[in-house]
Amino acid sequence: MSSGEGRPGVAAVQERYGTRAQVSESFGEITVDVQAGDWTGLLESVRAEGYEFFDWLTAVDDPPDGFFVVAHVFAPASRGHLLLRTRVPRADPRLPSAVGVFRGADWHERETFEMFGVIFEGHPNLVPLLLPDGFEGFPLRKDFVLAARVAKAWPGAKEPGESDHGSPSRRKTLPPGVPADWGRDG
Repeated sequence: MSSGEGRPGVAAVQERYGTRAQVSESFGEITVDVQAGDWTGLLESVRAEGYEFFDWLTAVDDPPDGFFVVAHVFAPASRGHLLLRTRVPRADPRLPSAVGVFRGADWHERETFEMFGVIFEGHPNLVPLLLPDGFEGFPLRKDFVLAARVAKAWPGAKEPGESDHGSPSRRKTLPPGVPADWGRDG
């Protein structure tokens, strides 16, 4: 059996999904990975096994291919925690909404849509939540250029103890993710 042996709900997930669900344990946390097509079914399965408390949902940008969508659920009776994870492609980041299983997923999916561009199909109101009207882009994607990194000196461009005056200058470096010609006056 997997590293989740003996954990409430994990055996039922493995029985239902077999090799389609990969169960792993890291630092005491059980993670269940499934394909995007099994996402809603996984959520329903763990809820039926007592993981009734939806804690959070977000995405992780994993260039160059896509995003991991991760949810954390809790079982109050057994005090068990599970991380549920699936992967969506960068070219078409779509996933069925979890709101039908956990109403608390509503705002989390809206935020993930707004910050990463993941579309949650079937969401009742997938509209921006945090950013100002007219904002373009997805600010938590790793390829999103932050203007503040160019406008303000980046602390990582200096060695510890180095200052702007008094010591010889070394080659100026741009912050990670900023194109070499971005923000430069020609």
